[in-house]
Amino acid sequence: MKIEIRTATEQNIQIIANYQIEMAMETESLQLDADIVLKGVTTIFQNPELGQYYIALSKNTPIASLLTTYEWSDWRNARVLWIQSVFVRKEYRKKGVFAALYQHIKEIALEDKNIGGIRLYVDKTNIAAQETYKKVGMNGEHYQLFEWMING
Repeated sequence: MKIEIRTATEQNIQIIANYQIEMAMETESLQLDADIVLKGVTTIFQNPELGQYYIALSKNTPIASLLTTYEWSDWRNARVLWIQSVFVRKEYRKKGVFAALYQHIKEIALEDKNIGGIRLYVDKTNIAAQETYKKVGMNGEHYQLFEWMING
């Protein structure tokens, strides 16, 4: 299967929002508010300093998306890309789609001297995703994520 990775455009907003709603239900049994998610995705396109969406296509059909956001690392004097909101349609999983997306992001990081690395977080119970991340060479041995979130 040939996979094309490209920067998402505003034409992809609705499909990305739909993917996020589907992912939340699948991974956390969480029903997201569609209007809030649509506004959240749209905000990235209106404020590119917040992040960048990428989309994977097969035969010109969107099959996956992910978001990168930015963290400043004073230790590295560089930005760290955070991979977030990863979604691959079920029928395309375990076919190298995430690996292609990750490789695309990794190439961006390697070409930009202002980027010091890539991070992502994953739900502790999502073992399949953890195995996928290990296969592309990432490790989860260094940090543990703690959070405090308003409304969820």
